[in-house]
Amino acid sequence: MGNVTETKSKRLQTLASGRPTLEDVARRAEVSTATVSRYFSAPERVRSALRLRVQMAVGELGYTPHGAARALASQRSNTIGAVIPTLDNAIFATMVQTLQKELSAQGKTLLLAASDYDPGRERGQIENLIVRGVDGLMLTGEARDPAVYALLERHGIRYANTYVHHPASRHPTIGFDNTRAMHKVVGYLYDLGHRSFAMIAGITKFNDRATERVAGVQEALSQRRLALDPSRLLEEPYSIAAGREALRRLCSGTDRPTAIVCGNDVLALGALLEAKALGLRVPEDVSITGFDDLDLAREIGPGLTTVHAPLEEMGRLTAAYLLSTEGTDDPPLHLELPAELVVRGSTGPVPGRGSP
Repeated sequence: MGNVTETKSKRLQTLASGRPTLEDVARRAEVSTATVSRYFSAPERVRSALRLRVQMAVGELGYTPHGAARALASQRSNTIGAVIPTLDNAIFATMVQTLQKELSAQGKTLLLAASDYDPGRERGQIENLIVRGVDGLMLTGEARDPAVYALLERHGIRYANTYVHHPASRHPTIGFDNTRAMHKVVGYLYDLGHRSFAMIAGITKFNDRATERVAGVQEALSQRRLALDPSRLLEEPYSIAAGREALRRLCSGTDRPTAIVCGNDVLALGALLEAKALGLRVPEDVSITGFDDLDLAREIGPGLTTVHAPLEEMGRLTAAYLLSTEGTDDPPLHLELPAELVVRGSTGPVPGRGSP
């Protein structure tokens, strides 16, 4: 029995080709090798406290199970990973569909995971994709634990942060400037005569895109010597029902805002529907804007004024970058795509003022 165990141990070390071994992880986490193996094969069977210790040890050591290690060594797993916050948001579906189409044309397979805006879950999914030997990884946004980036760099995994543009970052970004896009929205509404603003934002916790959009509205108003009253800044989950409820709260008093800026189209569509239900005319009584430019934004009446997110182009550029043969030690790539304001019927001059 001892010879069998010794042979197995040597085989694991040989397959790892100098990388940390399963035994190294077990020693670091102070658990048995069986527990480590179970962590990879059936994590739900490992107690949460032990699972956390193994996860930390894996991250600290940069351990990769031997199957993925062979794929990483050959650099020919022909798979690309993508981690998005949710499958419920149509903008992620559009971008991922384009990404998959581009990858398939090159004979690559896309492995997709959704984190539900949970940083711990996202980290676990990234680790699992590394375990499966992905050649590259598409991530959403930039805000995450530095240990995650260290893990990717230790394994030489090419990655790109999408939906953001941070030219000063050491991490590659392919996307648009969320803050500057909101400056355009506020500037346009201000020029229409609006001075009474409110915002229905997405949940900003663990979401740097939503955070930057809120910052954009606040900065643009400040530049015009206005301020966004805290009572008029509502953070809501991504749903039409949440948008409706938020609009109802903002317009419940006599001193209602004349312009409501929404952090995404789904919240804006909910706000439009609730405004109609309350008997408010859009845009005569209140102007409403969104962000994303979903298909429905063009079809609803009145059409939704929004920011067009270049999702398909972002998908194509991300695929091209992740499939690039350039070295991962090159300076980080930053590609900025235009996020343009699209004016439709949901916005107009402030009540009581004619066209500018």
